[in-house]
Amino acid sequence: MVKIAVLGAGGGVGQPLSLLLRLSPLVSTLALYDRHRAPGVAVDLSHIPTASPRSVSGYTGASDGLARALKDADVVIVAAGAGVTAEVASRDALFQRSAAVVSELVRECARVSPGAVMLVLTNPVNAIVPFTAALLKAYGVFDARRLFGVTALDVVRAETFLAEAEGKDGGGGYAKIDVVGGHSPQTIVPLMSQAQPPARVKGIALEGVVNRVRFGGREVCYAKEWNGAATLSTAYATLRFTEAVCKGLLGKGGEAQCAYVHLPGIEGGDEIAEAVGVDYFAVPVDFAVKPSPQGAICRKASILTVTARCMGQVELLIR
Repeated sequence: MVKIAVLGAGGGVGQPLSLLLRLSPLVSTLALYDRHRAPGVAVDLSHIPTASPRSVSGYTGASDGLARALKDADVVIVAAGAGVTAEVASRDALFQRSAAVVSELVRECARVSPGAVMLVLTNPVNAIVPFTAALLKAYGVFDARRLFGVTALDVVRAETFLAEAEGKDGGGGYAKIDVVGGHSPQTIVPLMSQAQPPARVKGIALEGVVNRVRFGGREVCYAKEWNGAATLSTAYATLRFTEAVCKGLLGKGGEAQCAYVHLPGIEGGDEIAEAVGVDYFAVPVDFAVKPSPQGAICRKASILTVTARCMGQVELLIR
């Protein structure tokens, strides 16, 4: 089983995400950290029955709380940072406020659990992921196969909005749609032409779906009158992504997921980086475990391998 540390567990995304992870059969140990509220969240979650015994604990910034949360973590989810408000609406402002928070967390993660898989939710993902990579490089523990910007919400929106446009209520299933590029309105590229099964809506209607995916975050902020952002849908999308990573760590395989990654550091990434002209890009990636030298799938002694698999789609995109 897998130990997951959620950093920022007391926040708008952290709390619902922690609830979903508490219910996941792939998670054996859940360590929650925040400057405030995390112990209370942990106690609250501990009252929920689960199919098998699972540990949940909460830590604050007091004493060595962060280090205790990170100890022996297989997956670290960074959900801490500045929230989106009317005053902090631009991505530049978000980065300025979030970078200081993230740097403290990354420094401790590099010291305590350098081999953990790190999932970054903190916005702006397009900037925070390279920033995190630079910090990990400075600490001598960077591995592109263990750092992912979570862009799963864009995929969830693409699936949902296309189904709505086609008049589905979900009973007929959702199309599989990859979303590449990045995690901002200017860089989100839903590959609707590659949807499986193929999209039935065309032309202006399909363009409307694409634009809604690109500006989905703004839609939620407006609906919440800038008193919050897309917290619940982000938590759900992150659960999907996290479970795919857990399956990879456990040698169970699973569906490829889109993530914002450092292309030159993952298998198949160099070719895509050369094609798009950037080192960081959101692509579908497959997770697997490379066996240890002894030949057994041992999570603690194995390497998570990540394979980018959308070269053909990217070539279509840049033509």
